[in-house]
Amino acid sequence: MPEGFNYKVVSRRGELMADGLPVPGAHDGMAAFDGREGRVILICNHELTPLSVFSGPFAEKLASLPEGLKRRLYDRGADLTPGAGGTTTTIYNPQSGETEQQFLSLGGTDTNCAGGKTPWNSWLSCEESFSDPGPALSNLGIRITRECAHGYVFEVPASASELVKAVPIKAMGRFEHEAAAVHAASGVVYLTEDQWHSLFYRFLPDVPGELHRGGRLQALAIQGRPSMATHNWDSSEIRLNEPLDTRWIDLENVDSAVNDLRLRGAALGAATFARSEGLTDAGGEFAFTCTIGGPDRVGQIFSYKPSPFEGSAAEQERPGKLTLIAEANPDSLLQNCDNLTMAPWGDLIVCEDTEDSANHCALIGIRPDGGQYMIANNAYSDSELAGVCFSPDGKTLFVNIQYPGITIAITGPWPS
Repeated sequence: MPEGFNYKVVSRRGELMADGLPVPGAHDGMAAFDGREGRVILICNHELTPLSVFSGPFAEKLASLPEGLKRRLYDRGADLTPGAGGTTTTIYNPQSGETEQQFLSLGGTDTNCAGGKTPWNSWLSCEESFSDPGPALSNLGIRITRECAHGYVFEVPASASELVKAVPIKAMGRFEHEAAAVHAASGVVYLTEDQWHSLFYRFLPDVPGELHRGGRLQALAIQGRPSMATHNWDSSEIRLNEPLDTRWIDLENVDSAVNDLRLRGAALGAATFARSEGLTDAGGEFAFTCTIGGPDRVGQIFSYKPSPFEGSAAEQERPGKLTLIAEANPDSLLQNCDNLTMAPWGDLIVCEDTEDSANHCALIGIRPDGGQYMIANNAYSDSELAGVCFSPDGKTLFVNIQYPGITIAITGPWPS
């Protein structure tokens, strides 16, 4: 890190939590909320599958858990291979630099990757998974039992003080979810999908802020350019800083047993993206990363600017705009962008998930003019960084080293 900056470890895989369970590994997407008396509440995803027995929160402890607690898990896996993903909630005191409490807040889910913070103080935890109930053999030849379908979004209130009942929000679609972000003015939720040819989605809730009450799922399309691939792999179809008018396509059968939602959406005219991953509210616009976009397949960042009439029939009078705002190349500082957030001073802060072992994975700042700078470099391991977010007062930056699973809090002379 630069001179004058320091960090403290907030969470570490395997440490015992207040509920008697070990901290799961594979720390991924994360958000920070206001807690009591200056505390920060962190809700963190854990990108684990039922195979992650020793990295998960249960290990040999599942059989001894109270039945009332086990009933709150989404998928118990016949009490043999429970979903090891989910979220932990951490209470952190920035004044003392101490973690005061940790507990499992969502359990029994699968491959919880990223998600998004809501204006009503909850975390949307997304499963980057599409798996069916029933027995299956892993690619390692290990037998897994799943009792439930996976590929959903789950909600965890920041106010939760213990494990919540895991209930999928099925109207938000079943696919390999990555991240979510909420348009506060309308209650619309935007969603990304980690696939080579993914869609950019939005969910129009029937009741803003009450997602379990249902709504409509749509996919973004570019006006006049149906089914356009935005990858720029073979030619520069999309130019930097050139806003494109958009429209939205209704999707049907969003809770299908077949993993084809993105294919059906593209056939209807939706644009496709090269592994859309991180997503954040960037000052009223929504920035999202495409990890393998661009001619060299080392990353793109797009911005979606909502219509003033977002989600209403009038939005086509002034449609939302899609803009490519950054595209990496082998010589750029940024390589393979993933999670991201907006800093209090207006720059994007981006986590790398790169195989460039010479430089490791770093936190990269991107200024509004496109200039890039390094904030921190992961010299600890070859792991990607994830879950970057600021404390509500903007004084502490939290970030995860996914493997083996560590959350750190960085403080220092941040720009004002």
